Amino acid sequence: MIDLHAHSTASDGVLSPTELIQLAVAEGLQAIALTDHDTVDGLDEAQAAAEASGIVFVPGIELEIDWQPGVFHLLGLGLKGWTGPLRSRLVRVREYRTERNLRMVDRMQKAGIAIDYGELIEIAGHRTVGRPHFAHALLRKGVVASSQEAFDRFIGNGQPFYESKRALSVGKACATVHAAGGKAVIAHPNTLGLGWDEFSRTLFRWKHEGLDGIEAYHPNVSLPDAHRFASLAEELGLIVTGGSDYHGIGRTDRRLGRSSGGQPIDARFLDPFMEAA
Repeated sequence: MIDLHAHSTASDGVLSPTELIQLAVAEGLQAIALTDHDTVDGLDEAQAAAEASGIVFVPGIELEIDWQPGVFHLLGLGLKGWTGPLRSRLVRVREYRTERNLRMVDRMQKAGIAIDYGELIEIAGHRTVGRPHFAHALLRKGVVASSQEAFDRFIGNGQPFYESKRALSVGKACATVHAAGGKAVIAHPNTLGLGWDEFSRTLFRWKHEGLDGIEAYHPNVSLPDAHRFASLAEELGLIVTGGSDYHGIGRTDRRLGRSSGGQPIDARFLDPFMEAA
């Protein structure tokens, strides 16, 4: 049993990289990947913890990708180096996000909502400031009665304070992952919201832009759909992976090492990354 999609406190997870590795060992996993959102800050700690405990570690990342209907997530798995071009590009991504956040703050202030960026940083802690933290601030100020209301009325797509994010294109993201020695894999492909025929055509196009695989097995993907995603990947010569998308305590639908239908994640999905080691 393995897990090729998990998060730590380096992004929006609950456990530190070391604690995540310790949990993986306790759960009897053979291998674990750390794939924090748009950051590699937890990889060194996780790698050291994995080496100390004897578990196979797959360095990774989860990138936000820009495409015509909106955004989706791409996993970079099996990274060999994360101190050069990859980290530089991530710095630029964070700069874009900060600029976007400041524009949202400015819009709110002009609308009479007393909010400042320092408050959002305090709410986010060591995580990157994002819309959930804006929602928390609006809730704390009594502007909304729930986080969902904040998205529905103020910060969701098309709402008064919404600002679009500047994300990587598929081609640039794949090239960035490849430059770091990794493989580019679509995360939770059901979130693209495409029918099977359209998804197949899109996948074929992205393969020619550098895509390496599909995370067919994910807790939000039913087992029949996961098998279908896997078959489609194999038809196109793409690798298949599986992950829990584990974030920590509080998500009863996510258990480390378990994926579609609550099934254990097959260790065979580790093979492409061991071959490239």
